[in-house]
Amino acid sequence: MIDLRSDTITQPTTAMKQVMFEAPVGDDVFGEDPTINALEEKAAAYFGMEAAIFCPSGTMTNQIAIRVHTDPHTEVICDEKSHIYLYEGGGIAYNSFASVRLLHGDRGRITAEMVKDNINNPDDVHAPISRLVSLENTMNKGGGCVYDFKEIEKIGRLCKEEKLKLHLDGARLFNALVASGDDPEKYGETFDTISICLSKGLGCPVGSLLVGDKDSIKMARRIRKVMGGGMRQAGILAAAGIYALDHHIERLTEDHNRAKTIAENIKDLAFVESVLPVETNIVIFRLSNNQLATDFVEKLKNHGILAVPFGKHDVRFVTHLDFSDDMLDELIKKLKQI
Repeated sequence: MIDLRSDTITQPTTAMKQVMFEAPVGDDVFGEDPTINALEEKAAAYFGMEAAIFCPSGTMTNQIAIRVHTDPHTEVICDEKSHIYLYEGGGIAYNSFASVRLLHGDRGRITAEMVKDNINNPDDVHAPISRLVSLENTMNKGGGCVYDFKEIEKIGRLCKEEKLKLHLDGARLFNALVASGDDPEKYGETFDTISICLSKGLGCPVGSLLVGDKDSIKMARRIRKVMGGGMRQAGILAAAGIYALDHHIERLTEDHNRAKTIAENIKDLAFVESVLPVETNIVIFRLSNNQLATDFVEKLKNHGILAVPFGKHDVRFVTHLDFSDDMLDELIKKLKQI
């Protein structure tokens, strides 16, 4: 099978397994796992921020950040396509008792002007208090599109002026950084917290990090404990993260190039109505003649290709570490036969 369902399906490489096997470990809840401590320090330094916390998943790091920055009867401003809204099980309501203001951005990317127009009057008792703005980069539902950092800076300045917190769901932030060439430390200067995922493009088996200032991460440790996310000798997993940060960032360009090749080769096929612009490692295409995505994905499976429906008539491919040039050639051959 050629598996393009997600970049989460990657297997750890032989070299990654070796460093995991050799990792020194301790009890992380006591702060005594040297490999986790090293990973957290490395991630914080990468973004020029003060501290980080290692968690099992990106959903947990996002939900912890929202809980850190909000209180009951406050509001989170985000795009309607945001992962924190669509794919985290209603966690904003369940974990933080917060409301959500949904904006309609450009493929999931919102602007400072849109944020400004949706900040509630804090003296109006009928409305929740606007407290947090959350961005997603790259934007999954937008086909892996990348924010213009100048717009992010405008949003950051607005948040400071309005005394709002700014969080980044950076599940695929490394894809965005490689594609744009932006400075990660500029992100650290702009956001209050950043969630980064190690188990997507970077190819780790498990793990995400929340990065921020010391006070935010101190509170995050308490919330992680409440959520049941305190881990013990998890340095075995953290070692994979250190290896990935050292060896798997620059190679993301290969995934991006393969995704662009897929898009170029399918855009004129009979079953494709349109393809979203491809900037990173995600290809989303709309099926022609109102074909149902669920039916088409089953047809792909019969041809040895795994994908996911991404809407009633949309299908998503995601390129990744375990998708090679040989697989790319075979994929294009099979797609042209359908």
